[in-house]
Amino acid sequence: MGNRGMDDLIPLVNRMQDAFSAIGQNANLDLPQIAVVGGQSAGKSSVLENFVGRDFLPRGSGIVTRRPLVLQLVNCPTEYAEFLHCKGKKFIDFDEVRQEIEAETDRITGANKGISPVPINLRVYSPHVLNLTLVDLPGMTKVPVGDQPADIEAQIREMLFQFVTKENCLMLAVSPANSDLANSDALKIAKEVDPQGMRTIGVITKLDLMDEGTDAKDILENKLLPLRRGYIGVVNRSQKDIDGKKDINAAIAAERKFFLTHPAYRHLAERMGTPYLQKVLNQQLTNHIRDTLPGLRAKLQSQLLSIEKEVEEYKNFRPDDPSRKTKALLQMVQQFSVDFEKCIEGSGDQIDTAELSGGARINRIFHERFPFELVKMEFDEKELRKEISYAIKNIHGIRHLGSVPRRTGLFTPDLAFEAIVKKQIQKLKEPTLKCIDMVVSELTSTIQKCSHKLAQYPMLREEMERIVTQHIRDRENRTKDQFPVRLSMQVLLLIDIELSYMNTNHEDFIGFAKRLASSRGIVYRAYSCFFLFYSAQQRINQMNKKKTAGNQVPRSEMPTFISPNQYSLIGNIGFQGKPERGVNDRYKVIRKGWLTINNIGIMKGGAKEYWFVLTAESLSWYKDDEASSFK
Repeated sequence: MGNRGMDDLIPLVNRMQDAFSAIGQNANLDLPQIAVVGGQSAGKSSVLENFVGRDFLPRGSGIVTRRPLVLQLVNCPTEYAEFLHCKGKKFIDFDEVRQEIEAETDRITGANKGISPVPINLRVYSPHVLNLTLVDLPGMTKVPVGDQPADIEAQIREMLFQFVTKENCLMLAVSPANSDLANSDALKIAKEVDPQGMRTIGVITKLDLMDEGTDAKDILENKLLPLRRGYIGVVNRSQKDIDGKKDINAAIAAERKFFLTHPAYRHLAERMGTPYLQKVLNQQLTNHIRDTLPGLRAKLQSQLLSIEKEVEEYKNFRPDDPSRKTKALLQMVQQFSVDFEKCIEGSGDQIDTAELSGGARINRIFHERFPFELVKMEFDEKELRKEISYAIKNIHGIRHLGSVPRRTGLFTPDLAFEAIVKKQIQKLKEPTLKCIDMVVSELTSTIQKCSHKLAQYPMLREEMERIVTQHIRDRENRTKDQFPVRLSMQVLLLIDIELSYMNTNHEDFIGFAKRLASSRGIVYRAYSCFFLFYSAQQRINQMNKKKTAGNQVPRSEMPTFISPNQYSLIGNIGFQGKPERGVNDRYKVIRKGWLTINNIGIMKGGAKEYWFVLTAESLSWYKDDEASSFK
C-alpha cells in the first residue's frame, strides 16, 4: 500500500463511522479512533479549535460538551462543514456550526444540562487541517447542575468507558499544567483502562498559567507519569483572548514564541505546540488504522458471510408458515435461556462496569449479606446463662419421688446441652428464609434484564417473564417448604437435621472428647474412693469395738489413708495417671457438697452425711461432727 493508500485510511474509517451512525449501531466492530478525555476547563475545546483554526464549539460554564462529538477533519481546498443529520447542507459560517451543535444537543438531552451517549457527527473540510478523526467526550464533573441527576458523575464515567475501554481506541488525555497532574481526571481514567500507557497520548495545556518558578519539564520529558506515546505541550488562548476575538493563527504564533523563549522548554520547542500535536495525531491514527485493519477486515468478512447466509434463508420465507413461526419462537426462547445462564454465571459478552449484576449480586448475598444477617442475630449472654441454668435445674427435677431416692448428678446431662443448642439453631431459620427472598428478587431482576431482546414482541416477552418467574416462585415455595404435604423439605429440613443430632466429635468441639474421657476417669476414680471409704469405715468400726473390749489394735489393721488433724479431714485420696494440666486446673473444684450414704449395714443409724470436695487431683471428705460448721 503506497502513500496514497495510507492517506485514504482515515477517510475510509470516516465513511464506516457515518454508515454505522446512520443505522444506529456499530455492528460490533471496534473501529480505530482517538477519544479526547479530560476534566471540565482542561482546555479540550481550545485544542480542537486550534486544529481547525476556527471557533466552532460551544463554550460556557459547567458541562458544555453533553453528547459525544465525532469530529472528522478532511484536508480539502475549500473550507466548510457538514453534519450527518443535515445531509446536503453545507455550513460556511462556523458560528452557525456552533449553533447547530447546541440545537442538536438540546434536541436529545434537553436545554438544562442533560447528557446523552448518542453522538453528533461533524465533518470539517479545510486546507488548514490534516486528515484526522477525534471523538470529543464530555468532561468529568462531580457536582450536578440544573436538571442533571444526582449520579451525573457515574453517567459521564459510563459514557467515557463505552469508548476508552475498546482496544482500538487511542486516548488523548488532556490535563491542565496549573493543577496537580497526579489528580488529573484524564490521567486517572487512562491509568485505569490502559495501565501500561500503550494507548494514551498525553496533552498538557495552560503551560503559560503555571506559578512563577514552576514548570512541567519532567512531565513533558516523560520522566514523571511516563506514557508509551509521550506528552505534548500546548498553549491555548485565554478567556480574555477569546472574548477579544483573538485570531487563532495569531494564538498559534504566540504559542510558538512561548516555547522558543521559555528556558525550561526551549530544548523541546520542536516537539511542542498545536501544529506538531496535529501532525503526531495524524501519523499515529494512520499507523493505528493500518495495524488494526487486518483484524477489522476479517471480522467484516465473517459478519458479511453470516448475514448473506441469513438472507438466503429468507428468500423463500412465508410469514404464514407455521414451521417458521415455531422455529423463530424456539430460537428466541433458546437465546433467552443462554442469556440468562450467562448473566448468572458472569460469562456474558456485555460486562457491566458500573455496578454488580446477575450472578455477582447473588454471590454477594451468599458470601457477604447472609453472613452479616447471621452475625446480626441478637445474642444476650446474660439471658443465655439464665436459660442454661433453668435447663439444668429442670433436667434434675426433685431429688426424691415417693420412696425412690434420686440424687443430683455430678455433671450436666446431655439433655440440657441439646435443649440450649437446639434453641440457637432454630434462630437460623429467619436469616435463611430472608436470604432466599433476596436471591429470588435478584433472579427476577435478571429475568427482566435478559428479556429486553424480546421488546419487539411485547406479548411474548410478558408471557416469557410470567412463566419463568412462576417457575422460580414454585422453586422458592419448595425451598421454603411452604407446602410440606406435597413438597419435600429443603432449608427447614436441613435445620431439622441439625437439630436431630449434636455431633460433639466435630472439630469445633476442640478437645471435648478428650476432656469428657478425662472427666469420666475422674468420676470412676471418685466412686472407687467412695468404696475404699466404705471399707475404711468398716475397719474403723471394728477397731472401735476392739478398743471398747480392751483389746489392742494391731498397727497393720489401721487404715493408712486416715489423717486425723485439726481440720477434721478424715480422708484424702490422690488420683494417679492423670492428664497434664495447669496449676489452676489441678486445684479447681469440680464438685463439692453433702454426700448421703444409705443402707450401709456397718454404719450405726443407717445413713450418714459427709462433706466432700472433688478436684482433678483428689477426693477429700470430712467427718459428720463438723457438719454444723459447714451448714
